[in-house]
Amino acid sequence: MSLVGVRIAWLENVRFALGAMRAQKLRSFLTLLGVMAGVATVIMMVSFVVGFNNQVVAAFTAFGTHLVQFQKYEPRFGGPDERPEEERNRRDLTLDDAYALKRLSKLVKAVSPERYLFGHTPTVKSGRNETNGSLIAGIAPDYCEANVHFVQDGRFVSEADLTHAAHVAVIGPDIASTLWPNRDAIEQEMTVDGVAYTVIGIFEHKGGGIFGDNANNYIAIPITTFDEQYPQVKNGHDDTIHIATIPRRPEDFNALIDEETAIMRARRGLKASQENDFATFTSVGRLQQFQQITGGVGAAMLVIAAIALLVGGVGVMNIMLVNVTQRTREIGLRKALGATRKDVALQFLIEAVTLTGFGGALGIGFGLGTAFLARWAFSFQAAAPLWSVVLGFGVSSAVGLVFGMWPAVKAARQDPIEALRYE
Repeated sequence: MSLVGVRIAWLENVRFALGAMRAQKLRSFLTLLGVMAGVATVIMMVSFVVGFNNQVVAAFTAFGTHLVQFQKYEPRFGGPDERPEEERNRRDLTLDDAYALKRLSKLVKAVSPERYLFGHTPTVKSGRNETNGSLIAGIAPDYCEANVHFVQDGRFVSEADLTHAAHVAVIGPDIASTLWPNRDAIEQEMTVDGVAYTVIGIFEHKGGGIFGDNANNYIAIPITTFDEQYPQVKNGHDDTIHIATIPRRPEDFNALIDEETAIMRARRGLKASQENDFATFTSVGRLQQFQQITGGVGAAMLVIAAIALLVGGVGVMNIMLVNVTQRTREIGLRKALGATRKDVALQFLIEAVTLTGFGGALGIGFGLGTAFLARWAFSFQAAAPLWSVVLGFGVSSAVGLVFGMWPAVKAARQDPIEALRYE
């Protein structure tokens, strides 16, 4: 048979398949539900995972991709009372540790000791205006460089501010617009929990991040001033200080981790056989943790999609077996007119593939529509790459091919004389 003849026969079989679907609309739709659900789940899963990964990568990029941070506790969920006893018994990190890293490390570019007032929302006022949900931090001059969080107006905290524990503050743009909606915030006075501060700078506008901290509702004061106003943080039993560092060159990232870890171990008198009694946090490591989580979620959703596709495949096989029974006389007539077993098998196989392919197309449309709705309603950057659409359609067609094989073979084996006598 020529290529043109094959194409005509293929299109004719597709036309027969569409005609059979129109003749049994309800039954065909119910059969397609499983395939639709499976393919839609694949598309939605890929869209949401890709969107979440994009937001995570963007957040980590915005806050520094080569960050190396030292802290008392290992990064995990839960409060200090839920941590292992070994971690709770660790010695606190200190400002002297930060100064030692800056003095002794040959690869470090910036060292930023930081304290945060977690678990308490400060009262921030200027006149009658007041902010809500602000996060206050004690910082040092290297904070901007280490955290990729720069000032867009005014200046940042200086060494002199640190030395004299000056009551100056750099604030996020949301705080500036709330407290002084119609004025320049620089050199304005505000109170933080009743203590007066002068605004010397405004941070650049930045995304809110993925951990719930809003960088635009942020107050940074000298860490020495912070220790004076909130001594309970310095003397508490929680994670009292974070030391954020970055390398001079990106390619020195791993070497910087090794060098700074050696400095910290030497300062804390640890022997070679002893494990670190401090935590090392890297943005790359946290990014990998989040990607492992999203990978696990994606795998679970793929299992659900596979189950839905399996159910859909069984439904397709059942409806095709019913079609074979109902069209026994048609099969006998085709064979009597010269159709071969291959022709009959191909007809029913193409019908099965067309049925599941149509269901796959509906599932792709539903999945893409859900992703678009998420982007529109929640500003979530869900995105379905082309390969996921091709994969969804290919899998749905493969389901029809696999589960339509047995009905097609059964139809091809019909004896033409017995088929013509079938009532």
